[in-house]
Amino acid sequence: MYQILKQIIKTGIQTEAAPLPDDSMRVETKRLQEGILHVFGGALNIRHVDAGSCNGCELEIHAVNNAYYNIEGLGIKFVASPRHADMLLVTGPVSRHMVTALQRTYDATPEPKLVVAIGDCGCDGGIFCSNDGSPDGGGESYASCGKVANVIPVDVAVSGCPPTPAAILQGILTAISAQKKE
Repeated sequence: MYQILKQIIKTGIQTEAAPLPDDSMRVETKRLQEGILHVFGGALNIRHVDAGSCNGCELEIHAVNNAYYNIEGLGIKFVASPRHADMLLVTGPVSRHMVTALQRTYDATPEPKLVVAIGDCGCDGGIFCSNDGSPDGGGESYASCGKVANVIPVDVAVSGCPPTPAAILQGILTAISAQKKE
């Protein structure tokens, strides 16, 4: 033990040098914030609608809000009212009981509005597809209207069961970039 301590004192602490800052990493955030400013006036407000999901996608959406993904650092936040929202984030196959609520939420959202369907259920009906396994049915049944696009227009679909927080964030940014191009 004495030999090791003597060697440490003699040679000092040997570590790698800290990496230099990379300005190219900052440009994307700045460009993104400029895009949000141009299209939505500075901040993107999202209203989340659970149209009948199993809550798997909701757990991943909550993870997008944590300190690791830090969606609010990009100027994107979740709001409680569709009247304050720029984007609807819809999860789950649309149950028959949620059709009117989803349509009213869509109608209450001011223009320009974006809709992002989250998860396999919201994109194509997921496990609620027709019995033969083909996605043609879109998850329609006596209790479900199926995918979100069967009820309201969808701009971006983020598949996965459930999709990762990174995929959800990528879907949100894809919708913003598509709106910016228009």
